[in-house]
Amino acid sequence: MKQVNGTALLVTIAEDLLNDPVLKVWALDKLDKKGAGLLSTLGIQNGRKQFPISAFAALEDLSQLAIGFANGAVTVVRGDLIHDRGAKQRTVFESEEPITGVAFREGPITTLYLSTTGRILTLTISGKGQGQPAKPIADTGCGVDCMTVEESSGEIIVVRDDSIYYYGANGRGPSFAYEGPKQLVKTFNQYVAVASPPQASLPSGNSALHAFGGGRAEEIFNPSSFALIDTDLKYVAHTETLTSQVRAVFVEWGDLFLLITDGKLFRYHEKPIQQKLDILYQRNLFVLAINLAQKANLDATQRNIILRRYGDYLYQKGDYDTAMQQYLKAIDNTEPSQVIRKFLDTQRIHNLIEYLEELHEHDKATVDHTTLLLNCYAKLKDTEKLETFIKSGNNFDFETAITMCRQGGYHDQAVFLAKKHGEHDLVVDILIEDSKKYDDALDYIWRQEPALAYSNLMKYARVLLENCSDNVTQLFIDYYTGEYRPRKDSVNQTAPSIPSGATSALPSLSSFIPLAYRPNIASPATLGNQPANLSSAEATEAEAAEPPPQYDIPKPRTAFSAFVDHREQFITFLESCVKQEQLEQNDRVDLYTALFEMYLETASHKNDDDKREWEAKAKRLIDDQNIPIDASNVLLLSHLSDFRDGTILVREQQGLRFDIFRSYTSANDTAGAIKALRKYGPEEPQLYPAALAYFTSSPQILQEASDELDAVLKKINDDGLMAPLQVIQTLSTNAVATMGMVKKYLSDTIERERREISNVKPSLFPPPVLFPYLLILLSPLQNRRLITSYRAETATKRAEFDDLGSKPVVFQTRRCAACGGSLDLPTVHFLCKHSFHQRCLNQVPGAAAEEGDGYGECPVCEKQNATIRAIRRAQEDSAERHDMFLEALRRSRDRFGTVAEFFGRGVMGVGGGGGE
Repeated sequence: MKQVNGTALLVTIAEDLLNDPVLKVWALDKLDKKGAGLLSTLGIQNGRKQFPISAFAALEDLSQLAIGFANGAVTVVRGDLIHDRGAKQRTVFESEEPITGVAFREGPITTLYLSTTGRILTLTISGKGQGQPAKPIADTGCGVDCMTVEESSGEIIVVRDDSIYYYGANGRGPSFAYEGPKQLVKTFNQYVAVASPPQASLPSGNSALHAFGGGRAEEIFNPSSFALIDTDLKYVAHTETLTSQVRAVFVEWGDLFLLITDGKLFRYHEKPIQQKLDILYQRNLFVLAINLAQKANLDATQRNIILRRYGDYLYQKGDYDTAMQQYLKAIDNTEPSQVIRKFLDTQRIHNLIEYLEELHEHDKATVDHTTLLLNCYAKLKDTEKLETFIKSGNNFDFETAITMCRQGGYHDQAVFLAKKHGEHDLVVDILIEDSKKYDDALDYIWRQEPALAYSNLMKYARVLLENCSDNVTQLFIDYYTGEYRPRKDSVNQTAPSIPSGATSALPSLSSFIPLAYRPNIASPATLGNQPANLSSAEATEAEAAEPPPQYDIPKPRTAFSAFVDHREQFITFLESCVKQEQLEQNDRVDLYTALFEMYLETASHKNDDDKREWEAKAKRLIDDQNIPIDASNVLLLSHLSDFRDGTILVREQQGLRFDIFRSYTSANDTAGAIKALRKYGPEEPQLYPAALAYFTSSPQILQEASDELDAVLKKINDDGLMAPLQVIQTLSTNAVATMGMVKKYLSDTIERERREISNVKPSLFPPPVLFPYLLILLSPLQNRRLITSYRAETATKRAEFDDLGSKPVVFQTRRCAACGGSLDLPTVHFLCKHSFHQRCLNQVPGAAAEEGDGYGECPVCEKQNATIRAIRRAQEDSAERHDMFLEALRRSRDRFGTVAEFFGRGVMGVGGGGGE
């Protein structure tokens, strides 16, 4: 009996040993009074041989049916049995062995699988190859109902006592070992359902048991078994012991049904995938769970969960290597920290490295992961793996990698990473601070664009000058003169010959990828096809012929601090910079001033001949009128370097002759002082009083001056440069000069004073009220005459004051003192005899009336009166400052002169009205 899937059609075959088997097709959805509707009836022919039917198969459309008989014959029925339009039968196979199973395989060629007790065969019944004899594909047959077809693949499944076998059109396929007798086989989804008969029967001699239960007792003690096997994953999904033998197995409504001989019907429903996985987890069958998830096409997240649980299970068992393989497979959905913590032990560092590398391969690594991986490499001192990681191209935090390489001493690798990521500043820093490869660092700087080159040059200038001073100086010169050109790679014209068939060893990291400042060496295979490259010298000439790039030339002053303690290189730099024509004035001043300083500093460290040579260079700088050097800087630098020629020269240019003379006297250079006095004295008379004080400052200097003292005294006397009293005070300061030295001067002075006494005019001196201290500078006779004159003038002024207060005043002025026009009314007259128009007086600044007065002061006399009042006010203010008087008296050498000076200021309480 067979039901056509998806339809209400049912095919049945009835047989007895007296008549031919009868095939009927029923329509279960067309019922009549007798039951289901019968569509067609057909008698099955077997050559008039009465043998039972042992196998039956039909296509889904019932266009072909195959019936196998116990005598080894197979009959194929073709026709429209559904509509009862007739059918044809033909015996297509005959054998001496009984037929145990038949099955169709549809396609362009319809193949019929045949099984006997001794063979498995294939027979083409339609399409190409039809009519050919059956082709054996196995020399071992199977029992009845022990062959079925797998619909998805078209292969047949044959069960025998030892295994489950798969066969295709071309022969045997895979097998699954499953021992024991087999009674029936059926496919259900991906499973193979196998029913097994009882293993053995009870002994025949046990009559008591037979008497008690008979055959029923045999079934109880010899149960049948039923199993569902997944042959793809090679596991038994379900096994069960049955009290009766299996009569039939069929699939309906997505479930498997099992009918046993005692009439019971079992229904089997497949569990959801998650329940299956949970069962496998409980039994630690993780490999099977992984395969099951793959076969069920679960997403990656669910599969990774299984892998991670499998890894945890293996880790607990101590199988660390295999556990790591599972973690690596589940890396996409696993929190890295969960795995990393398990393998932080030193003994598991190789597994940890493997996991960290895989994290970087999947772009899931963080900064901490990169740091940990590089630490592992450093701990194992595995330079090869470190280089492989660096050049792998993985996406990792390169800054962290560089830092770890520097800390671990892998400086070449750090440089490689920095260059690869364009971190030029970092490259220079590593080469200088870590590797101490100063020449390489300078060469790298020289190959950068101007802006990058300048920043690194200024940052490391001092260090580079300490180690490669000449090249660094040249780089400074090129950059600050606008001639900087980034260097380019140059390759030798002839490449080294490489033997054919030779293989080069793995290159070091520094040459694996062409660095920014290394030449790009062509591979041996391409050397013959490339033109000859320029030599190094030719490349240098080619670079020099190219115009330099445009960049902002920095101020020369910015480079000065870099050349500290490098005088020779600094001088070379300065001399090259001053040759530029397009220099601003401030830059020229800075350059020449620094160059002058360096000349003097170099001279101070040289011996006599070399010292004079460097001082001559310095002197030429300040001799040249076109060289702009600030005089104050030259003076300061010359003084600090004890370079007297520079001091004198600048002071001459600035007209500072007195300073020149003083520089000689401060150095006790009497000969130089005399020379300066003779040279500058006629133009600077004040040098003679200073010379007088210097010549008489010590006996030794006086002895060196010799007759020059007499010439100085004569010049002072002739030109009246000093008062006689001042000369005497100067000579008496150090008690070096004798009366014999000044006798002639004193006699000449006395004679001249006598001649001048009769010619003294009192009007030549200021009023004593304002400057009484000047009287001490005159002779007693002159003082007496001045006193008499001042008394007479004071009396006259007092008489005028009395007349103004008691007598009328007559004003005879006819013109206005402001506008110059003729006076007309109204007119304003002042007692100073100045008259003004009233209108003019109102317009004159400062003529506004004070409170209570008609008008203020006379505008003409106002300024003079204000001056006198200010002087008098200052005297009155200072009269109260007795502490100033006492301090000045304490510090003064001429105390009488000091008393006279403060007497004039009013300290002694002199009133403003009298002053005798």
